[in-house]
Amino acid sequence: MAQTKRRLEFEIKVDGEPYVWRIQRQPQWSSDAAGWRGMAIAVRHLEGQREAVLEFPAAPPPRRGTPLLQPGQIPPKVVAKAIASAIAAGWEPLSRGKTVAIMVDETGG
Repeated sequence: MAQTKRRLEFEIKVDGEPYVWRIQRQPQWSSDAAGWRGMAIAVRHLEGQREAVLEFPAAPPPRRGTPLLQPGQIPPKVVAKAIASAIAAGWEPLSRGKTVAIMVDETGG
């Protein structure tokens, strides 16, 4: 049986504009951040190159043996709200430049 390739990037529309997002970082322990770090997703406009990394707050530590977070477990409304929050915070997706890191809350706001 052939193994199917999983998609790594997912399309979403926010205010009529097409964006592509992917999981950048799983929730993880970090000694330099003094504890757990939350998930982060990388987002870019479908026609642009500049990415934004949207960092979510740390959730309670997962229990031992918990499977990794899958993109299908992240509600599209949360991703859309996080993208809108990044734009409101000054991210210009169609401009050129370095990747921007933006903190959002657990609801994407």
